Amino acid sequence: MRTALVTGASSGVGRATVAALVRDGFRVLGVARREQPLADLARETGAEVFASTLATPEGCARVVDEAVRRLGGVDVLVSNAGVDTNRERPIWEQDPAVWRETLALNLDAAFELCRGLSRHMVDRRWGRIVIVSSTAGELGAPASSAYCASKHAVLGLMRAVAADVAPYGVTCNAVTPGWVRGTEMSDRTMALEAERRGVSPEEVWAEIERSQVAGRVVTPEEVAATIAFLAGESASGINGEAVRIALGMVW
Repeated sequence: MRTALVTGASSGVGRATVAALVRDGFRVLGVARREQPLADLARETGAEVFASTLATPEGCARVVDEAVRRLGGVDVLVSNAGVDTNRERPIWEQDPAVWRETLALNLDAAFELCRGLSRHMVDRRWGRIVIVSSTAGELGAPASSAYCASKHAVLGLMRAVAADVAPYGVTCNAVTPGWVRGTEMSDRTMALEAERRGVSPEEVWAEIERSQVAGRVVTPEEVAATIAFLAGESASGINGEAVRIALGMVW
């Protein structure tokens, strides 16, 4: 049985990815910070879970060690944990602490997990790494210097890792979702925007959906389905690619 580690597993894209991989027959370890959502995830999907921060190298090392101990090695890494833009400010007002915290989770954790788990894949001559970036990894946005920089950077990391692992039957790719409805990150963003404007979050979502050519935004399950494909046997010829999931839009 193939094994998979999914970070940011307690909600949104991570949670949907755990469910998709379990359905595909993987033995999955889901990682996040909060224990209760993880307990719910384990009960609902049958996945194994582990509560840990990924914001430090030590936290990442604990996750790597736990994954290897429990699963006997990791065939598929889905690096999904991340922090959003809600504490950010225009660059001249940006708090350096927010910059460092954002890059620690969005970029450094992906590096540490790739570094810690790729050896097992290389030794077995099979593996899949999927890093969750964003369309903000392709474009800039106001008051988002840390988020945009981190999401751009993980695409460079992905392409470099892809070149390292390619001779060993291992692939490394990324997905770049636009707006995704049904994640804690997007729901929090909509709530803050609604509060700022004195409207409801539903009204803000409706405006965004009207701006989309498809009349809607993607769901966590749609992002998870793409990740699950990249994690499977059928995606063996795809390496070093960033797959945009935005229904034809750039956000």
